[in-house]
Order: sequence, then structure tokens, then C-alpha cells
Amino acid sequence: MKHRNPYGHCGPDHHDSPLSMTRRDMLKRCGMGLGMIGLSSLLQQEGLLASGNFAFGGNPMASRKPHFAAKAKRVIWLFLNGGPSQMDTWDYKPALDKYHDQKLDGFDKFTGFFSKEVGAIMQSPFKFSAQGESGKMVSEIFPHLGMHVDKMAFINSLYSESNNHSPALFMMNSGLPRTGFPCLGSWVTYGLGSENDDLPGFVVMSDPLDRGLPKGGRTNWSSGYLPSVYQGTLLRQKGDPILNLRKPESLSEKQQRAQLDLIHQLNRHDLEQQSDDAELAARIESFELAYRMQTAAPEAFDVNQESAHTQELYGLNDNQCSHFARQCLVGRRLLERGTRFVQIYSGGMANQRAWDGHIDILGNHSQFAGETDKPIAALLTDLEQRGLLEDTLVICGGEFGRLPVAQVGTLKPGRDHNPHAMTVWMAGGGVKAGVTYGETDELGHKVVKDPVHINDFHATILHLLGMDHERLTYKYNGRRFRLTDVAGLVIDDVLA
Repeated sequence: MKHRNPYGHCGPDHHDSPLSMTRRDMLKRCGMGLGMIGLSSLLQQEGLLASGNFAFGGNPMASRKPHFAAKAKRVIWLFLNGGPSQMDTWDYKPALDKYHDQKLDGFDKFTGFFSKEVGAIMQSPFKFSAQGESGKMVSEIFPHLGMHVDKMAFINSLYSESNNHSPALFMMNSGLPRTGFPCLGSWVTYGLGSENDDLPGFVVMSDPLDRGLPKGGRTNWSSGYLPSVYQGTLLRQKGDPILNLRKPESLSEKQQRAQLDLIHQLNRHDLEQQSDDAELAARIESFELAYRMQTAAPEAFDVNQESAHTQELYGLNDNQCSHFARQCLVGRRLLERGTRFVQIYSGGMANQRAWDGHIDILGNHSQFAGETDKPIAALLTDLEQRGLLEDTLVICGGEFGRLPVAQVGTLKPGRDHNPHAMTVWMAGGGVKAGVTYGETDELGHKVVKDPVHINDFHATILHLLGMDHERLTYKYNGRRFRLTDVAGLVIDDVLA
């Protein structure tokens, strides 16, 4: 049963500013001014301003209560950038062997991105075997993750609206295949805030092996029309994870505090003149957060504090996966310290630098699975051992799937983009364990049972976090927007 909020939204309340004030408004505001100051002080003491009302100077990232009891408190999203092939990973299709090298009748050559390089049906180059009590068929490229399938809920029937990387990435992150809209991580921190005032509430890590950012770059973790305080904080690939985090040696702590106090005083003066300026309030908070992070962040990022056993578990000493292992371990350290949302990208600007197997699907997926399999499996083990998995939602998948036909034109064939079907999995955080939802046809080409739109996927994630996707809204340009636009149904069958 859906619970309705009389205000129709969650998160900080932002009212439109009148361009003019009537005499009645002026008298009302003057008469109530002192009383409202006293009321706001009392509400702050009682924690009732935790909604982050900017007008009262509240912290926009303060932890807030969800709409209803949540199963998950935090999220870590392992984004396999480039589009992993569902029929070569988690969606086993023996019919590919049966029809290998045959033409796929009725196939639309414009489904993928390279219409002139469409070949015949291609079998998977990988062997599959049944794993766990659920008997899930798992590709040989996931020897470590295969041992965790009984913790996972697989969605084999997810589909998108674009066969191009950038729009598909925007779609997966923000629910729409266009720029300018807030991503999931921004919506989550807008609705729930953060549980640690000294660390970013939403952190992003890109592929560190000089492969570049995913297509669309920072737009993928943008806060869009939400206040900028809710955008993702990108950790640098080399050097200090966050620029200017270290205090200048020439500046004492007392001097730095005095500078910040002056900046704060000047900004507060401006904010009093325009109390509903969310961007100014966000800027004030960013200065204070940066100051607090000088102490908290270096400790959170220091994986050397972990035991030798934990470092070995993640693969920090394994040359193939050490870079992704470090990111997964940093992610876990941030989550347990109160960061609300962590997103880690495997793969960069596409093609052979990402899970984008146009050429040599065998080599491409073997390489990237080898970089991620052990660290992600270790993350699941580590979260479970620490009692964090039950209220941490782990998500893993890409922006679209691949086609069952070969992409030809090279000595080693690959697979082109397929927006009609992809597989993602979730674990922990109230997810039903050891289940598979939805089906594709015998070749893995299109969804034939229980289709899941990305709006449905997002609605389900928000539901696990205790938020009704129809009530989590933000007023912008005269309309209340939401992550799921005007659609979205919670997938009840994957909820524990």
C-alpha cells in the first residue's frame, strides 16, 4: 500500500520567491520575524530541521528520515561501463550453440551501432556452470562472484531506450537519455542526506588506468537542477583523491578557521537577503565540508590501515585487479563511515578501454572480468562479515547489453550494442537472495517476460531505501520533477 505525503515530496523544501511583497505580507513577516527566529532555534535543537531547510541555515546534507521503514541505508553501485554482454556473463543461452553461424531471420541491422558489420549468430566463447544452491548458470569469467550467486537477485529483463553510450549512460544514471537531469546518487542524497558531516555524501570513482571518464563525463553524476551540494564528488585517479584537501603549510589552523569564518559571515549576509538561494547555501556548506574533510578524508582513503588478510581478500597485491580492488575497499570504508552513495566505474571511454566488446568479445570480457571479479566478490564477503550487507544495497551492471549476432570485420569478432535486453544484479539491502527475475528469448536478444524499464529499476532502488519514487520530487521551472519522470513500478518480486 502506498503512503501519501500531504506535501507531495521529500527532502528540503524550496519555495518560489515572490517578485514583490504586499503590505500584508510585510506586516506578517515583520510581526513573526522574532518568533520565527526563536522557533527555528528550538526546532534545530530538537533535530526537526534535519530536512535541511536552507532558509534556516540547516545542513542540506543532514541525515533525514525516509518515507517509510527502509531495508537499505546506503548504496554502492559497481558500474560496468561499456555494456557487458548478458549472454556471456549471467544470462545463459545454450541456443547460441545450436544456431551458431546461422543468420538471424528478421533481425533489424540498425539495432546496434554498426549496421554494416552485422554477422551471423555467435555462440558464447565462455563455458557456463551451475553455481550455488540456486543453480544459477554462471560464466567461467566469474569464478569468485559465482560463489555469491545465492546472495544476488538477477534482473535479466532490463531494457533501455538508446543504443548509444552517452544517452544510455544518462538513462541508466538519471532515468532520461538526455543531459541536465539529476542522477540517482543525487536524488538519494537529496532525499536522505548523509550520515557523516565530515565526508561527501555521494562519491564517484572512475577507471584509474588512463582510460578516461565514461562517455558523457561528469554529467553522469551531475545533480542537474538539484542544488549542487548533491552532485557526486569525483575522486582523482592519481595523487590526493580530492584536490586542495591538504591545508597549506604557510597557514595555521587558527588562521584557516578565521578565513572560513569571514567567508561564512559574508555568505550568510548574502543569504539573508535571498534566503531561498539553494546554490548559495550549498556553497557555504561546501567550504565547511572541505575544512572538515581535511581530517576525516585522508583516514577514510587510507587502505593501508586494513589488515593484510583484508588487502589480500580484495586483491590489492594482484597486478591485474589491484586498481579496482583499492576502489572497492575505499568504497567500503566510506560506506561504513556514513557516506550514503558510492559509484565505481570499471572501464573508461569505451571500445577496448571498457566493457565494450565490439572487437574480440573473448579478450575484452576476460580482461575486465579479471579486473573486477575478485574485488567485487571480496566486497560482498567483507560487507557480510562486518554486518553491513543487510542494509547496504550493492548494484552491478552496465548501460545496455550486447547482441546475439557477431560484429564482423575483424579477425576476432565481437558483439554490438543491444538496448533491448541487459542483465543487472543486486545484493543485500532488502533484496531477495538467489532469484532471477524476467526472461529474454532463447538467444538473449529481446525481453519476452516481465520487462523492466530503467524507471522501474530506479523506483525499486528508492523503495529499498525507504522512499516512494512518486513522492521524492523537486520543483523546477514550475513543475515538480522526479527521478522516474511519470513512470516507474517497484519490482516486488526482487524484494525480500
